Amino acid sequence: MHRLPLFLSTVALCGVLAALGALDRTAPAAPPPLADTTRPQDSRSSPETALTRAITAGQERLRHMPDDASSWARLGTQYVEQARLTADPSYYPRADEALHRSLTLAPHTNADALTGLGALANARHLFSQARDLAEQAIATDPGHWPVYAVLADARTQLGDDAGATEAVQQLLDRRPGTASFTRAAYDLEQHGRTDDARAALRQALDGAYDPADKAFCQYQIAELDRNSGRTADALTGYQQALRTDPGHTPALAGLARAEAALGRTDDALRDYATAIARVPLPQYLLELGELQESLAHPEQARDQYRLLAAEQQLAATNGVVDDLALGQYQADHGDPAEAVRLLRAEWSRRHNVLVADALSWALHRSGADLEALNLARQAQAHGWHNALFLYHLGEIERALGHTDDARTHLNQALTTDPAFSPLQAPHARTALTTLT
Repeated sequence: MHRLPLFLSTVALCGVLAALGALDRTAPAAPPPLADTTRPQDSRSSPETALTRAITAGQERLRHMPDDASSWARLGTQYVEQARLTADPSYYPRADEALHRSLTLAPHTNADALTGLGALANARHLFSQARDLAEQAIATDPGHWPVYAVLADARTQLGDDAGATEAVQQLLDRRPGTASFTRAAYDLEQHGRTDDARAALRQALDGAYDPADKAFCQYQIAELDRNSGRTADALTGYQQALRTDPGHTPALAGLARAEAALGRTDDALRDYATAIARVPLPQYLLELGELQESLAHPEQARDQYRLLAAEQQLAATNGVVDDLALGQYQADHGDPAEAVRLLRAEWSRRHNVLVADALSWALHRSGADLEALNLARQAQAHGWHNALFLYHLGEIERALGHTDDARTHLNQALTTDPAFSPLQAPHARTALTTLT
């Protein structure tokens, strides 16, 4: 199968547009990210940033030029980005309105508005819609490079492996930079090519000028280290990203994850709380809850899970369709039958490896191990070295009496990352003792 080239000439990076169709790497307690439940400040009223200033300027321009289709498209795309940075989905309806206004004003050759609508659809987890909008934009303007980021993300989430790689290649060919190298790295990581993924990210870092771009690349490299069990290296990488950009919240959450894995739980609780105060992503809340649970703090864990449910409801109110996060929560901390219901609905919308793994685990937790085994194997099909996936597969095999396979995969999980989850890694070690 055609794979991505890695050694490309380095050019100036593409800045904030890397967020068009931001990568969805979420897994319950593995890669990308948690103390008390208070928020020192409301993350949605943070100090003015360059993006908020740009939004204000765009709004002012449109008061004087309300028929400027390009400005409406730009404003709508900025709203999508603001929602991503703040985890505030109330920006999505505003983005939708602005982008459709642009498309109404310029319905025939408006690749910017179609690309923005595709990014919005990705953000709302409407991945089929995002793919269709991206393909419309390409038909309008095949040289419009940002749309290939949207298309790559949509195809990745839909489980279109070859199509996602093709879209990333198109993006690399048109615009080597943060958007393309980070997507290339994710594609390579999902196919078990961790060293090549690191090389792609280092190439992006070498060409970075903006502190936010540098921090993003440093964070992604640290993520590769963390997910490979190189926790001390990951800790250093997250710290480096925070020195480059002190406001980089993903690096702060990553730092907390590494601290928890190294047994520095007080530091982890503090840094998770700060990250959540800035950007209350469901992933951070779930991971903090699981860390609290591992420390025998059940009430504090329940606080995080309640906040997670509230954030998911807020997202749903603003058009986000996401049964994955709640399904993952229900499988381990709620009702496995409800988890199966939610995750079957998610699987009907997208055959992504994250969903395959989550549904397989929910099925196992509800006692349907034969069906679970098939999906757990699908999650492994690309070769991604994901400790959580390996643990789930091993436990399903153990339940079915496949002792040798279970031993192999549980060992692989703990070899890949001995501290892949504060709750599940100890269970993996205990399970291995029953197989020896």
